[in-house]
Amino acid sequence: MSDARMKMVLVTPEIPYNTGAIGRTCVALNLELILIKPYGFSLDEKSVRRAGTDYWKHVTLSEYDDWQSFLTARQPARDQLYFFEEHGAQTIYAPTYAEDAYLVFGCESAGLPRSILDDMDDRVFSLPMLDTRVRSLNLANVATAVIYQAMRPQLGG
Repeated sequence: MSDARMKMVLVTPEIPYNTGAIGRTCVALNLELILIKPYGFSLDEKSVRRAGTDYWKHVTLSEYDDWQSFLTARQPARDQLYFFEEHGAQTIYAPTYAEDAYLVFGCESAGLPRSILDDMDDRVFSLPMLDTRVRSLNLANVATAVIYQAMRPQLGG
């Protein structure tokens, strides 16, 4: 599936509620959800479906066994990849997102592996937080904020 739509990519997601909520957002915006194994749950779990409510059956879902399998199958250009991490050098407001962008998020407990981020420092972005007492934000909330920012031109913003 290679079209001009943005795609959400979750690398080794751990919490079914987050994946379900992100899937629901993907349905709302007609986006593909790409999941990179291993998962910290089964996609059959009620909690994934519950978070996605009755929308989960409408998620355009692709799965890959690992990051390399994803890269081999999709062959994304470097400028299509946008990685989101707590300590990204730029904020989510900096780039002009490609219409066929892959928005890549890591697992809830550890983020993205260093091996994926090697030589990609200029492609790593963060969501600003003003209070340093907050260590991190919920993955589903960050993913939703990012996708709406990335799609502002298509959504009339």
